[in-house]
Amino acid sequence: MQFTLTWSQILGLISFAASMATGQILFKYGATQAGIVQGLQGWIDLLLKPVIVLALTLYAFSTILWLWLLQKIPLTIAYPFAALAFLLVPIGAWIFFREPLNLRYLLGVCLILVGVIVTTTSRT
Repeated sequence: MQFTLTWSQILGLISFAASMATGQILFKYGATQAGIVQGLQGWIDLLLKPVIVLALTLYAFSTILWLWLLQKIPLTIAYPFAALAFLLVPIGAWIFFREPLNLRYLLGVCLILVGVIVTTTSRT
């Protein structure tokens, strides 16, 4: 069975990965701003921080987008796009938190990108 992605489906899949990655960056930011969380009230306070609420909202949006995409795209084609988050999250961590990236990581990212391309190109 051959399945070809439309441009809107590709955009949706990339948006899914980007929104998941953005959520992770927001979670990291919220966690670092909160310091050490102790006790139930500390966790409640953390979960109610605006940046954490935003990250959770983004995750909810991502879940709805993912479900919509899966109604239209085979999972075996859609799922490799989720791996794009493995590219976007560390780049965001490098940009926003000055976390280091090394050559080994960059090589791994290139392999992931090749994997996404190989697994999602038109099949005969």
